[in-house]
Amino acid sequence: MTKAKILVIDDEPSIVKLVEAYLKPEGYEVLTAADGNAGLKSARTFKPDLIILDVMLPGMDGIELLSRLRRESNVYVIMLTARTEETDKIVGLTVGADDYVTKPFSPRELTARVKAALRRIQVGTGESSEMAVLAFRHVRIDAGARQVTVDDQPVEFTALEFNLLAALAENRGRVLTREQLLEKVWGGEYFGETRVVDVHLGHVRQKIGDQFIVTVRGVGYRFEDELL
Repeated sequence: MTKAKILVIDDEPSIVKLVEAYLKPEGYEVLTAADGNAGLKSARTFKPDLIILDVMLPGMDGIELLSRLRRESNVYVIMLTARTEETDKIVGLTVGADDYVTKPFSPRELTARVKAALRRIQVGTGESSEMAVLAFRHVRIDAGARQVTVDDQPVEFTALEFNLLAALAENRGRVLTREQLLEKVWGGEYFGETRVVDVHLGHVRQKIGDQFIVTVRGVGYRFEDELL
């Protein structure tokens, strides 16, 4: 099996060495960059399976880097930051981060998140990867091809967005809590905040329309479309 490629973009040498010390023994191919411009260039040439990205970078900060990267790539991104404010986390997620780790962090926890993310990317998400096609009046989800069409028009999703939509569609008409969606999509290894579900579902809604995902206040979310 080909080694998974991980790009670490951080300007603190001690952090970079620590992350490398934990990831390389796992068999990953690790490349590093110390500033935003070098990081964006490396992301384009190295084509990593996963990026660990610091928010505070010289030259171009992590938020701007991610914003540019998302115009051309759906690579899985874990953001690192020393900031603890809720708004900073939401900004990163809104721009397109898939996960968020606040410094100081446990390198074992970060490694666990990396392994879980790569496992989901490589094999899909349990039940969702085993289903063939979910066909509704407006939405069609092909799990094998990982393709979605809405009224016969193809819609592009990141891996997380696809998995969230598939998890809800598999349970059409049933309300799933944030915790249940975290378990189904991020897996039992996820230690972050449940707000990540809201942000990524917001992206899904922007792409397919609000009418298919219903918010049940105080409970969770429900997928609505008629089965064919």
